[in-house]
Amino acid sequence: MMNTMMNNSRTFPRHFLWGVSTSAYQIEGAWDADGKGESVWDRFVHQDSSILDGSTGDIACGHYDLMDRDVGLIADLGADVYRFSISWPRVFPEGDGRREPRGFAFYDRLVDSLLERGITPFVTLFHWDLPQALEDRGGWTTRSTAWRFAEYAAAMAHHFGDRVHNWITLNEPLSVTGAGYLAGTHAPGRRSPIAAARAAHVFLLAHGLATRAIKTVRPDATVGIANSFSPVYPHRHVDERVTRRVSAVLNELFMDPLFFGHYPRTLAPLLHLLNRSIRPGDWEIIRGAPDFVGVNHYSRFIARRTLFPFLGFRLLRPLYEQVLFTDMNWEVYPPGFYRILRWIRDRYGNPPVIITENGASYDEPVVDGRVADTRRQEYLRRYLVELHRAIEHGQNVRGYFVWSLLDNFEWHFGYSQRFGLVHVDYDTLGRTPKDSFYFFRDVIAKNAVAGGTPEESAATDPADVTSPRQKLTASHP
Repeated sequence: MMNTMMNNSRTFPRHFLWGVSTSAYQIEGAWDADGKGESVWDRFVHQDSSILDGSTGDIACGHYDLMDRDVGLIADLGADVYRFSISWPRVFPEGDGRREPRGFAFYDRLVDSLLERGITPFVTLFHWDLPQALEDRGGWTTRSTAWRFAEYAAAMAHHFGDRVHNWITLNEPLSVTGAGYLAGTHAPGRRSPIAAARAAHVFLLAHGLATRAIKTVRPDATVGIANSFSPVYPHRHVDERVTRRVSAVLNELFMDPLFFGHYPRTLAPLLHLLNRSIRPGDWEIIRGAPDFVGVNHYSRFIARRTLFPFLGFRLLRPLYEQVLFTDMNWEVYPPGFYRILRWIRDRYGNPPVIITENGASYDEPVVDGRVADTRRQEYLRRYLVELHRAIEHGQNVRGYFVWSLLDNFEWHFGYSQRFGLVHVDYDTLGRTPKDSFYFFRDVIAKNAVAGGTPEESAATDPADVTSPRQKLTASHP
């Protein structure tokens, strides 16, 4: 299937997909242009003290007006696929009912432009920008939102389904549940365990209903979901129980219901206590393995139990020798990539996987028209080596998307974090491909990445070679 070549490069499967990811709110701007409705993020960023640097996504990268230029960058990269999201309030300003033709026309131009250049679109239906009109009616805590989402999904399949065959229903529903409805640091800014529990369930209903809606319109469509995944390691032996609980929240909450038809055993009692609106028939809607699992992965977590009420744990910053961090203060830990992919394979029966997000935030300046982001190149190289190792060991991975094509509005962090392969000057909206852009272009062209021997890669995880207590703890049904 693949070959580790004599020149120390690792070749990926023949039809492996290479691409980049973006999301509508983070790059489009034009927040109130051409009839677009208000989203929860439009509302959230205009509130005081919502964003660390005081910025908004009103302009972002100006992609709404510079779309042709950005598609040209994707083509120059040599990407096979491009993952982008549709702004729900751009096509349905109130979330349902009235359509906005100018919003549909924008995405028509985008899809057609990609196809003209031989780039396959992967469309995410929800990347966090819920129409504010639906939030005013209860948002994701209200069961009816799941049905509105299914109607929206059906409309997208009707309109774009002749050209778009790959769909992602939701992006990281855990992030919206946790940061948006529990912690209040993301839109819509609520702080309620009850709201979070209800939102989690409505998200699951929305995915199930939207999948059915798309396949009713386009039976040959491929429909997946993009979840965040991070291996969780116990700090000490006594932390293994709390580690299982943290891992269940991070990795199982939006997977077990799809594959097994129930919540993770360690979380079910609490979720049923907090959410009394769950109905027995819900699991028939929710259960159903997706056509592919989208994996968003960046780093790992280390858990330690505490006496804090309700949570009972805290996540630690690793302090071992030579530890590296991105500018986001996330640990660079490539072995965790292999570990979480192996866990997905073992727990869920090796489903088809697409890496829908992986990347790193590093702020490197433009000097004489060049961005020498060597740290990002090394991050990507090392993570791709671990991805190759997972495939070599039987993981059913079909493709890989870098997050992100462009530096963009990074939610709570505003413009203080830069994940892009392309540098964006936020004053002029000028684009400068970074050295990592050309590195990734070379990876795509060769369908291979330079890396160490399998033995060297296998020995990089302390959980494998030095510390038996630092293993990803997986609970099984």
